[in-house]
Amino acid sequence: MKICGPKLSLCGLIISIWGVIQLVLMGLFFYIHSVALIEDLPLEEEYHSVEEFYAAANAAYNQNAYNCWIAACIYVLTLLFSAQQFYVNSRTTASC
Repeated sequence: MKICGPKLSLCGLIISIWGVIQLVLMGLFFYIHSVALIEDLPLEEEYHSVEEFYAAANAAYNQNAYNCWIAACIYVLTLLFSAQQFYVNSRTTASC
């Protein structure tokens, strides 16, 4: 069933591919606790001990990694939808 046109489905393909690549890499960097991403963590201003800070930072890094991977999975779904629409549009154009 044709829902999107050929240009929109191609745009969806390109954006979905880029989204999957970017979010998988960001999830990987959060998972390995990249120091460059510490500003993106939802941490409090002050902690009573260093151990408390490390525990909060580790939990925040892991949560952000899982969030990135979940978003990448959603992008995979839009990639599949866009690919199906691109295929349907290319088939109707070729048969005319």
